[in-house]
Amino acid sequence: MSNAEKKNTQSYLERLKQQALSQENYGGAIKYDQANMQLYDCPECAAPRAPGDGLTVCAYCGFKFMTVKLSDGIHIKKEN
Repeated sequence: MSNAEKKNTQSYLERLKQQALSQENYGGAIKYDQANMQLYDCPECAAPRAPGDGLTVCAYCGFKFMTVKLSDGIHIKKEN
């Protein structure tokens, strides 16, 4: 390879590197957030419960986090 070809190749690589460094992300600037988990503890036994699980009863002690009562609605009718 001659010096001219080496110089051309190096300049091409340098231009690619420069272009990669100067281009912006498609979604804009990257936001860095602290990782976290939202856990709620059972008031009876202090066992953790994730809010996204949809649990209504503690798996360890049986404490009821919420009680659901159905009432007459448009599509759901309570049964007597």
